[in-house]
Amino acid sequence: MDPLSDVLSLLKPHTYMVGGFDTAGPWSVRFPQHDGVKCYAIVSGHCWLAVDDVPDPVLVQTGDCFLLPTGRPFTLASDLALTPLNPFDFFAFPSNGHIRTHNGGGDCFGVGGYFAFAGKHASILLGVLPPIVHIRTESAKATMRWSLEGMMRELREPKPGGFLVAQQLATMMLVQTLRLHLAEGLAGGVGWLFALADHQMSAAITAIHTDPAHPWTVQQLAERAGMSRSIFALKFKQTVGDSPMEYLTRWRMLLAADRLVNSTDSISTISLSLGYESESAFSTAFKRVMGSSPRKYSHNQNPSHPKRGQSPSPPLPQLQLV
Repeated sequence: MDPLSDVLSLLKPHTYMVGGFDTAGPWSVRFPQHDGVKCYAIVSGHCWLAVDDVPDPVLVQTGDCFLLPTGRPFTLASDLALTPLNPFDFFAFPSNGHIRTHNGGGDCFGVGGYFAFAGKHASILLGVLPPIVHIRTESAKATMRWSLEGMMRELREPKPGGFLVAQQLATMMLVQTLRLHLAEGLAGGVGWLFALADHQMSAAITAIHTDPAHPWTVQQLAERAGMSRSIFALKFKQTVGDSPMEYLTRWRMLLAADRLVNSTDSISTISLSLGYESESAFSTAFKRVMGSSPRKYSHNQNPSHPKRGQSPSPPLPQLQLV
């Protein structure tokens, strides 16, 4: 898989809610703090988006898509000067499939999903994203159109299996938004996601993700990037924030941590599969990166997490206001 797919697979995002809203007249609604990621798209009309601690509000218009990855409270409104209501007082019961309405709807129609993460390390993705990821170019809107129109149909005209279809379309929106965000270049940022926008750094990161057990050297990764060793090492550190070997070790430990929680593999099996010749060397690296020994990490998981070898049970799916 590619690095973005690898990270999303590790985090195990699942759609906790999908739904839509249809508003008319003057309106303002304030959403509380949330975990995970909220992903919205405006199918028709426009509204203002204001996120706590972000100085400038954003006008979102027909075809725009936006992610809210930091969990901060936010407001959607026709006019931000209005006193906002909470979402449960603001929206009526669904009156058109699974669309929540206000004042009969017709002015601003949006759809979206709320994604929770079953994996424990959501910060490796959410920590490198800005408070608002706003996708608004015409080419990006064209890319999103098919999934938006499909979700709109599923929400307005529910059919058997409709939730699963809407869930998959919402996941497509999430991935497409991240891809389009990458395509914009992400100039000036530091982190693995920003590095994927650079074809040389992306080549090296992809090599690591393709074969994390390989005994990579800085020279080998530099060759994958088509650069000299010294220039590659400097650029990688500047772009990713870690040295190539630090990144390799951290990714191996994240993979190991996931298997310690979600598989019955022994520590020795995991260590060998990730390129370590001895369990001792693996345990030393794991403790340095993760803060505890593999055995202690495995035993000290949150009690709500499943035992080794069991799959986590996501919350019951819902079709409602997101």
